[in-house]
This record gives sequence, C-alpha cells and structure tokens, in this order.
Amino acid sequence: MRALNIIHVLRAPLGGLFRHVVDLVSGQIARGHNVGIVVDSLTGNERARETLGRLAPALKFGITQIPMPRQLSPRDLSAVVHVSKRLWESHADVVHGHGAKGGAYARLAFAGRPIVRAYTPHGGSLLLDHATLNGKAYLLLEKLLMPRGDAYLFESAYSADVFRAKVGEPRGLMRVIHNGVSQAEFAPVPLAPDASDIVFVGEYRHVKGIDTLIDAIATLRGEGRPLTATLVGSGPERDSLQEQVARLGLGEAVRLAPAMPMRRALALGKLVVLPSRAESLPYVVLETAAAERPMITTRVGGIPEIYGPLSDALIPPGDVKALADAVKISQDEPAVMAERSRKLRARIAASFSVETMVDGVLSCYERALDIAPAVGQALGA
Repeated sequence: MRALNIIHVLRAPLGGLFRHVVDLVSGQIARGHNVGIVVDSLTGNERARETLGRLAPALKFGITQIPMPRQLSPRDLSAVVHVSKRLWESHADVVHGHGAKGGAYARLAFAGRPIVRAYTPHGGSLLLDHATLNGKAYLLLEKLLMPRGDAYLFESAYSADVFRAKVGEPRGLMRVIHNGVSQAEFAPVPLAPDASDIVFVGEYRHVKGIDTLIDAIATLRGEGRPLTATLVGSGPERDSLQEQVARLGLGEAVRLAPAMPMRRALALGKLVVLPSRAESLPYVVLETAAAERPMITTRVGGIPEIYGPLSDALIPPGDVKALADAVKISQDEPAVMAERSRKLRARIAASFSVETMVDGVLSCYERALDIAPAVGQALGA
C-alpha cells in the first residue's frame, strides 16, 4: 500500500474517541503514512495536551486546534473552511472524521480533488435522544451528509445497526472494526495499598450509571457488607454524585478521585464496576479485561460483542438489585470471578488488538480509494 496523506478531524480530545484516534494515528505513522490532526481548542485537559505534544513531532501535517462548539453553531462554518484548507495544503488522500462534529466537517469540507471521506461516529449523535430538538437536528444532519461519505467505520456491530435504523444504509463502504488494546495492557496491575473494594472509571455523566452503583453500595452496606468504592473520573455530574454520597451517609465509604491513566485507576479497586446505561464499544471494558481484573458491567451497546460467549455474566442497566446481587456473587465466589476474568482476557488477546484495528481501517481506506475518483467527481469535490 502506497503512503497516504491522511487528515483526522475530531472535536473533544477526551475519552475513548480520543484514545481511538491516538492509537490509529500512531499505527498509521508506524506503517509509513503521512498524518495530520484537526482538533477542538475549547475542550481537553492537561493529559490531552501532553498526549498531543508527544504525538506532534511524528505528524507530517501537524496539529491545528480551532474552536468546535459542542452544539450546532454559526462557528461551524469557519471550522469547515479550516478543514478544507488543511485538505488542500496536505494534498490529502483521506479525511477521517470522528464523532458527530468531526464527521460533519470531514464530509462538508472541499478538497479540490477526489478524496476518500471516512467517518466513525463513536456513538456520538447516534446515542442522543432523538425526541429532543437537538437530537432531531443532528439526526437530520446525519441523513443529509450520508451521501458525502465514502467509508463508514463502526467500532461495534451495535453502532452499525443503530446507524442503519436511525440514519439509513450508506451508499459507501460500511465496516465494523472493533477497538483494540496494545500488548503492554495485558501486564498485571498490582493493587495500591489503599485500594477500595470497588472502582469505577469513566465520565461523571448520567449515561454511565454511577448513581445506580452508589445506590447498590448503600443497599449492600445496609445488609452488613462494609463495602468501599473509588469513583475515578470527571464530568458535569460530580456535584450531584457527591450530594448522593452524602445523602446516603456514604462519605466514609465512597471517594471521588480525579481522572487519571487507566492502569493507575485499576490499582485503586479490587473489582471494577461499569454500570453504563448506554455505550458503543468502551475501551475501559477492554483495558479492564486485558489486565484480568474482575469486572461487573451491563448488557448495553457493544459490550456483548466484547464478552461473546461470556455475555450471560452481563447485567441489565439501571437495576440496583441486579448490580447488588452481582457484587455479592463477586465477593462470595471469587474463584468464579477469577475464571471468568481469565477467559475474558484470552478473548481480548485473540480478537481485540490495536494492530488488527489499524490494519482494518487502512484496508477500508484502500478499498474506498479504488472507487473514490468517480465518486469525488460526481459530487464535485
């Protein structure tokens, strides 16, 4: 495969989407491709800035940060103009948009030549409540932009099915390419001296189901199980979660810790609990499984694709009793949990590698390039 000029476009450099882009970009550079990134200047944190700083020297087309508002805004037009400029200057072969905003900019931008326009939703607008005005607007935008895409890549079959149901069947390529983890992430993670019984890792948002976990801990402590928990993350619901902890008298049992690298977070708890109400294909599940840490999580999104034949262990979202019962089993039957963790780790090693992910994406680009010229000319790109 010849060296390609690739521009990746994403909004917030946070969470699993950012992790995916960093892994993908690093893999593409390692395979000899020329890469650049366009990212939002309004969001991010110190960890994101450090990650982008480490990546920057290897990027032939560098990194540019511009305002990308979360909601639809007139400022989106200037972002599209900027992406168009980057495509012209780099003589891009591929522009790959990630998330709703990145995908919109990638498909709206003008390149001056036929190129492949790839899009990975990462959940994004697909997980919005489409009964709301904002949700309806994004869904309409997805439908209008669908003819502008040449390659639609989904990290889970679940996301692909949701896209078909809510948006439609793309006329371009459509591929499911699972997220993957690196070999280094299979190393054991020793517990910290102050590790709690349970650890949660993720954003402080309603969709992550942290309130369900706090209620389950209160229930179990009321039954005489003196459980402790560490909630690692950041987000808009920090204050409401802190209030829930105080209201239930769990101030001595539940601590909130700031966002940190996953392996540091894993050291803070003996059992990982991820009680999400909705997901796509979460890295936190892959990373926990790779480290062979016992885990309880929910039957939502692409998580059953990760668990495969072990999916009977998944619990329904938003069910305090089911979660409390699962935690009791984890304490009362540690050998069962250990065996499940071992099998899940082996499944991740066999089917969810970052190398397979990178190769799959590049293969999709290559196939799309075979048909892109005719498509680009027809669209007047």
